[in-house]
Amino acid sequence: MLGFNRWHLSIVLAAILCSAAIVWLALEILIPSPPKKITIATGQRNQIYQTIGNSYRTILARSGVDVDVRLTNGAVENLALLNDPHSGVTAGIVQAGISDGTQSPDLLSMGSINYQVYWLFYSAAETITDLRQLKGKRIALGLEGSGQRPITEKILDISGVTSETATLLGLSAQDAVNAMNDGKIDALFLPFALDSPILRSLLASSRVRPMSFTEAEALTRIFPFLVRLVLPRAVIDFERIVPSTDLILIAASNVVLVRKDIHPAIIDLLARAIMETHGEPGPFQQAGEFPKPTDPEYPVSESAIDFYKNGPSLLNRYLPFWITNYARRTIAVVAAVIAIVLPLFSYAPKGYKWLVTERLNAMYRRLRRIEARLQNDVTTAEVSALEVDLDGVDRAIHSLAVPMRYSDVYFSVKSHLDLVRTRLGSRRAEMAARA
Repeated sequence: MLGFNRWHLSIVLAAILCSAAIVWLALEILIPSPPKKITIATGQRNQIYQTIGNSYRTILARSGVDVDVRLTNGAVENLALLNDPHSGVTAGIVQAGISDGTQSPDLLSMGSINYQVYWLFYSAAETITDLRQLKGKRIALGLEGSGQRPITEKILDISGVTSETATLLGLSAQDAVNAMNDGKIDALFLPFALDSPILRSLLASSRVRPMSFTEAEALTRIFPFLVRLVLPRAVIDFERIVPSTDLILIAASNVVLVRKDIHPAIIDLLARAIMETHGEPGPFQQAGEFPKPTDPEYPVSESAIDFYKNGPSLLNRYLPFWITNYARRTIAVVAAVIAIVLPLFSYAPKGYKWLVTERLNAMYRRLRRIEARLQNDVTTAEVSALEVDLDGVDRAIHSLAVPMRYSDVYFSVKSHLDLVRTRLGSRRAEMAARA
């Protein structure tokens, strides 16, 4: 029909396949395959950040993603690694109060995952109820470069406790406890997890006391990244009544930060790992309170917010992780093809009519050329050549197989063809009479 054959059909099919391939390649750039390995910056060996990183690694391994848990000196180093695009670090655990989105514009937050509780222990021989009483004391604050050091320094600074009014020492948690037991320091101001053996030993010790932050509410107003917490009496050890009284504590939120160029599929996997790791209840939070899709310092990933609110997508619920990305691409290709093809259907009748008319007009143009030749003096041989051309036009018209709806145009061309054939016959008769 209309002069089409298998060759034309092959060209159309090849064009469709090439278009699909181009769309697929474009999607490879726009929706690249997720990496099979990522690196998470955590903290020092046997500390809480490493424990969290190990938990994420176990959960992501179920989806075939290998997680390299990189040990660091803490949040400050983690931030530096995240801000360095060549470090290879995709995500990192950081505590609030160190930096923000203005200083680190290439980072996104996955929300708050838990509390980083700060404890101040001092010698049981004294009674310290106010941070200002630490002036002149020897205080362990944590190692330089760790995330807790800047925060504890900020809190002490507004109390007038600085390197000029006190001796501030950079010690690890265990070294600080040893120094406290040996009488080499007067206090330690460090973060501990509730399940930390070091914390439990300090709370059970008769040689040291924890300080209750009576001005915790004021501190949270001065430093918005801090929260006020209350540790109930006997919650650590109910039988031995540890702690012996309610303790007012301060804490900063720990957050998981990721680079903005992270693959969306990894965001979903990390969100799943965060919910599974931190969703349990505890002394400071109810079940499901963490993760919190808020962060006062960094913009929170929209994908993470959606995951926390609605759970995994339909594809992630029913398909393995490694198939999901290909399913998304297939859906995108199909959607693109539909978006291209559907509008063509509305133009198809007009296009088809134009094609039929154009083919018939081509026949008209051939007839006009033959007729124009007849207006001039022609020889017998030229008349014979014109008759051959006319027969060719006739065959071409028949081969078009014009649909019934265009019969009027078809028969119009046929009538003109017959008219030209009659004129050719008349010219041949005239030439024969003269001869």
